[in-house]
Amino acid sequence: MGLPTGRDLAYKISTMTDPRAKPGFAQLTALAVLAVSIALLVLPAPDGIDPRVMRGAALTLFAMGFFAAGAMPEFITGLAFFAAATLIKVAPADVIFAGWTTKALWLTVGGLILGLAVNRTGLGFRLAARLTRLYGPTYAGQTAAMVTVGVALAFVMPSTLGRIILLMPIAMALADRLGLGPGRPGRYGLAAAMVWGTWMPSASILPSNVPNMVLAGVAENLWNVHITYGEYLALHFPMVGILKALLIYAAVRTVFRDRVADGAVKAMEQPGPMSRDEKILVFILAATLTFWALDFLHGISSAWIALAAAVACLLPGIAIVPAADFQTKFNTASAIYVAAVLSVAAVIVDTGFGQYLGGAMASHLPLEPGETFRNYYALVGLGAATGMLTTAPGVAAILAPFAQDLATAAGLPIKSVLLLVVVGYSSVILPYQGPPLVVGIQLAEIPFVQAVRMTLLIAAVTFAVLVPVNYLWWRFLGYL
Repeated sequence: MGLPTGRDLAYKISTMTDPRAKPGFAQLTALAVLAVSIALLVLPAPDGIDPRVMRGAALTLFAMGFFAAGAMPEFITGLAFFAAATLIKVAPADVIFAGWTTKALWLTVGGLILGLAVNRTGLGFRLAARLTRLYGPTYAGQTAAMVTVGVALAFVMPSTLGRIILLMPIAMALADRLGLGPGRPGRYGLAAAMVWGTWMPSASILPSNVPNMVLAGVAENLWNVHITYGEYLALHFPMVGILKALLIYAAVRTVFRDRVADGAVKAMEQPGPMSRDEKILVFILAATLTFWALDFLHGISSAWIALAAAVACLLPGIAIVPAADFQTKFNTASAIYVAAVLSVAAVIVDTGFGQYLGGAMASHLPLEPGETFRNYYALVGLGAATGMLTTAPGVAAILAPFAQDLATAAGLPIKSVLLLVVVGYSSVILPYQGPPLVVGIQLAEIPFVQAVRMTLLIAAVTFAVLVPVNYLWWRFLGYL
């Protein structure tokens, strides 16, 4: 049997996300969420609460509850939110559709097109093959290679799911090369190193996953707080990126212990000479990364840089992504999902639900001006706990709308509070909090118990070691 291709894995993912293939808990959860949402919508508002707050709460619970339950594809939930919000007139149209006008959406669109280009040209496979050759034909070396590839590709291929689809066949080929057949812990370990290394550290690179883009979009749209690529990278990459990657490597070596027998290593096919399209794409990506890293000098948003790079890939004469590929392979569902999440955040604020919820939560958190370390841990814990209810992509949409209330209670700048959301949603406790983790675990058929052990181990060390170290780093940079 041959290795699964990207097309095979994409088909498998589509069957995972088909609600007809997952009867049971997800549907029951969605029905419960729908029932409570309808109750909030039709019941009279309690004394002292504006009816608009109740409508905002109903729409927010519906959208975020269905996103978290996964009872139907996210883009359908997003379109249902837009339809319901306009029908009941929960807010003005410019608020309901605010997600479509944010820079974060266009950063997503540009990133998705660049992801198509990386996949189509074979540049992603070439980069992965080149990096894996550097680490030696051992289980330890190739585990490190998989984590490194996952982090490296996050800089040039913003779609997390696209990176997993690209790298899963490579991880399986490496396992076969090392003689790690089906059922071997090492086979699961290589896949886990790639999946966790692809998703978790990407929280430290602004355009590299959906939660980051949601946060940037909400911060700018609601609070006029601009987060630049360079600032974000300097603040998060040393701890959430580098140290988290090292932690993932150590966790894989702990949970999936294995060794390769002498003489078991087989040769792996290497890519041939670079094609014309690959060379052009290398130039485009190099220019894109340079402009992203220097945005603090030129002031051009990373969204417009990504969009310009995407247009360059589509231009006639260059056509790294042909029109036919764009029309058939562009992930419109992801764009709708991001726009919907950003719009939910705008509705939360406009209806007053964010202020109500923010005040309630701030009053129950141990926040007090001057108690910086305690406030820091409380806000990180709030983000992690919210992720257990909404999954990581929903954390920014839920917490960012009342960042001002939390900032006032903690005596911190609102920008610091918004950026602390990243530390919270990147500190996942169980695998389901990161949808790409779930997809990767299922594609590699990693036993669920071992996946939970892996995530719990990373979470324990994160809260005990990485979060305090991150606090010192933030204090050094002047954000706390």
